[in-house]
Amino acid sequence: MDYVNIVIGLVLLLFAGDFLVRGAVSLAQRFGVPTLIIGLTIIAFGTSAPELVVGIDAVVTGAPTLALGNVVGSNIANVLLVIGIPAFIAPMACNAPKMGRNMIIMIAAGALFFFMASSGTITSGNGFVLLLLLFCFLLFSALQGKKSKGDAELIAEYEELAEEPVSYGKASFLIIAGLVGLSFGADLLVGGSVNVARSLGVSEAVIGLTLVAIGTSLPELVTAIVAAVRGHCDVAVGNVIGSNIFNTLGIIGVSSLFGDIPVPDSFIEFDLWVMLGASLLLIPYYKTRKHVGKISGLVMIILYSGYMYHLANSAESASAMGMPL
Repeated sequence: MDYVNIVIGLVLLLFAGDFLVRGAVSLAQRFGVPTLIIGLTIIAFGTSAPELVVGIDAVVTGAPTLALGNVVGSNIANVLLVIGIPAFIAPMACNAPKMGRNMIIMIAAGALFFFMASSGTITSGNGFVLLLLLFCFLLFSALQGKKSKGDAELIAEYEELAEEPVSYGKASFLIIAGLVGLSFGADLLVGGSVNVARSLGVSEAVIGLTLVAIGTSLPELVTAIVAAVRGHCDVAVGNVIGSNIFNTLGIIGVSSLFGDIPVPDSFIEFDLWVMLGASLLLIPYYKTRKHVGKISGLVMIILYSGYMYHLANSAESASAMGMPL
């Protein structure tokens, strides 16, 4: 039954997040909000809504390491899977406007997160700092976007902005349905994941790094595959970078306000290093202006598979020894 709850929770999160974004974008368009602001706020927050709600629910229900694992695992999956799988289908470009700047911000945010986590606990004070940096990033991006049409044109390629906005009534319904769906979906996913972790004898952190992280990264994966097929590869890679920035600064920031998040030693010794390493993989492609091709995509998929194999082995060893991972 727990596995059924997890599947239902993931489906609810997937569709509810899409409803929330479409409804909010339509309202914003009808109220005359600029395209750039919609892209930097509503779409960016909306695609990370599943991770955000899951993070808050996990902390509130007493499984804070699941929230931590979800963010770290999602950031790893975003680079190695969300870029790797579409790149295996079609070459992915890494030369979009401002991509270099945002890539540096993503890596810097990850390094700061690593530094905070090295103390053993992510506190509410850390959360306030992360949220302040997120606000500064959004403000800076908005100001820079007004000086260049490149960002606005890039954001306009999102499917949500290409459609005619729906009526006020339908938009309001989509927003309400999205919020309700996210709430129920997160509750089912977190509850089911915690029960599965306990039944298998592994920690909530491992479930967060694997099952929950992959599930909540599905919106980004679907967006990336569609963008790659349509030839909008800049959008796909840019979406991954933006999502990782929001995950690190926004989701950890907000989640930690609901309670301290303990950081297991395994994260400091291995998982956070993998997250930073995955982010650094993108730098050579941007610097050389080369596409992430089929071979590179395959390598990323293999690397992610190896990471999953390592987690599975570590969990099995810890379970056999009767120790929490």
